[in-house]
Amino acid sequence: MDTTQAGRITAGGAILARLKAVGVDYIFANSGTDFPPIIEGLAEAAAKQIPLPKAVVIPHENAAMGMAYGYYLATGKPQAVMAHTNVGLANCAIGAINAATEHIPILLFSGRTPVVEKDRLGARTVPIGWGQEMRDQTAMIREAVKWDYELKFPEQAIEIVDRAHAIATSTPRGPVYLSLPREVLCETCAAAELEVPSRIAPATSAPRIEDLDLAAGMLRDARRPLIISQRGSGSPEGFAALSKLALDWGIPVCQYWAIQLGVATDHPLAVGMDPAKWLAEADLVLVIDCLAPWSPDVHKLNEDCKVVHIGQDPLYSRFPVRNFPCDLALMGETSEIILALAEAAEPHLAATVTERDARRADVMATAAKRRADMLGEAEAGSGERMSKAFVSLCLSKAIEGHKATVLSELGVPLEPLALREHGSWYQEPHSGGLGWSFPAGLGMKLADPARLVIATMGDGSYMFANPVACHQIAEALAIPLLVLVLNNAEWGAVRQSVLGVYPHGYAAKSNDMPLVSLTPSPDFTQVASASRAWTAKVEIGEELLPALLAAIEHVTVKKTQALVEIRIA
Repeated sequence: MDTTQAGRITAGGAILARLKAVGVDYIFANSGTDFPPIIEGLAEAAAKQIPLPKAVVIPHENAAMGMAYGYYLATGKPQAVMAHTNVGLANCAIGAINAATEHIPILLFSGRTPVVEKDRLGARTVPIGWGQEMRDQTAMIREAVKWDYELKFPEQAIEIVDRAHAIATSTPRGPVYLSLPREVLCETCAAAELEVPSRIAPATSAPRIEDLDLAAGMLRDARRPLIISQRGSGSPEGFAALSKLALDWGIPVCQYWAIQLGVATDHPLAVGMDPAKWLAEADLVLVIDCLAPWSPDVHKLNEDCKVVHIGQDPLYSRFPVRNFPCDLALMGETSEIILALAEAAEPHLAATVTERDARRADVMATAAKRRADMLGEAEAGSGERMSKAFVSLCLSKAIEGHKATVLSELGVPLEPLALREHGSWYQEPHSGGLGWSFPAGLGMKLADPARLVIATMGDGSYMFANPVACHQIAEALAIPLLVLVLNNAEWGAVRQSVLGVYPHGYAAKSNDMPLVSLTPSPDFTQVASASRAWTAKVEIGEELLPALLAAIEHVTVKKTQALVEIRIA
């Protein structure tokens, strides 16, 4: 069929153009033999001056998923990932699991090996056309996506992209998947409506007014309220509102296993990451977007304590077992709920002044002492084998005065950092798909070049990130990301998990705990140097801050990537 005929475009080109129309800036792609109609579509649309997202080569699909994740964190705009049939989709699976757990919308596409063997444009031409066929290709990721479909006809191209985008961005948000058979992409469809606005709007949710009033009444009546924030407060406005709500009402804020920052780390009522003391006393807990707000096997809740869950999906319905008490669920955009709750509670402020003032003074005193003790302990970790807390403290000093974001994947801990803005902290997803921090940092820095972005990770996480691919991306796309590798030559999280379950067991007493060692450790600076990165290796505490300052100067002035490898205990 003649693809140059007036008013027609290949389905591959239509899908690409439609992605631009719904707001996608980038297609992070790792191409394969199923990509001829996609590549032809890119060239065709460009030749016809049809607006397109920027398609960039990402030489590993896990990096592509991580970059789409990070780009969304920086912009709030979902991006597209394109992978090669089933094998590329398999490499996307970890990223899809991470995105689903953290409500990150990604438009994921992969080719589908041709069904026909001859006599049709796009038919199988090489042996992998047979080797990559599956009975149910989508089964590899179906549990991690909100919606999936296989393109059946070329005329579906425009509307199916609109539907995919709308579902991905509806609350609760998350990734979606579209399978693209090569034969269908090679066919043509009408090009008349490629740039018209989408007629499929995302669905949003919000709590009922009576439920907000009920929550405000619970807050009024509580004597020992507690806020547990895990995935931040949703927006700069939500961040300011939660900070003020906590201060107005004298409520301690615990950021237990914080994925994002809900209030400043040095907020007067920030009580750290351990909720044990506060949960034992609480008569009301405001759970703000938490998958697991505490550990029932460790932390005990008073029987008469009321619990209010807030978030896009306050019951986290994707997860079969999650049985935390919930007396009231407020579903919607986290920031909007916080603002609405503060407004609903404001009329009760005048009648609760005495109790609020006394509670605020007590919590502030406890919080100030705890933070001072914690910073003292962090400072003490500056020996020849530095502690993670000391590295975090030095990083906090190094980024002072910068508009900065710190990502941590088993890297620097949150508490020693002085972070005071929404979007200044992201921790690895609770799904535990490793190799996240490095590519997410690349995506974030690509989206916001003016921001100082530091991706911190353990040595195991660095290796999981396919660092050769990630450093190549940083060089190819001129992304001046700063990477910190905290190297203890082992799976530290695995060691801590063993000690938590068997604190006095044989493994705890062993000088060589099985299945945790990563020795001999590679020289990670040489991995980065292969892509012309600026590098440094630090083994002594007194050398760390100067090295961090030099690395920051390099990425901000020279504007190329840098890596600092830090030997820790």
